[in-house]
Amino acid sequence: MGKLEKLVARFLALPPEVRFSDVTTLLEQFGYIEVRSRGSHHTFENADGDIIVVPNKKGAKVKRTYVKAIVKQLNLEEWQNDTK
Repeated sequence: MGKLEKLVARFLALPPEVRFSDVTTLLEQFGYIEVRSRGSHHTFENADGDIIVVPNKKGAKVKRTYVKAIVKQLNLEEWQNDTK
């Protein structure tokens, strides 16, 4: 199992919190780039124009609500099933 598969598995477990660096790594692997950072909110966009906004307060981790939204928008469950 590679790094990306492990990261996807961690997100699918829906932990209470994840590191912001894990969020950015996952989003970048799925073709998203950070297009704007305004205050504590970071906006990521892919080539299709899909947007994901993730907060990053200093020292705080990303909460489960945002993890769920990322899992749903990236369709990680289906992606994981396709890679098996």
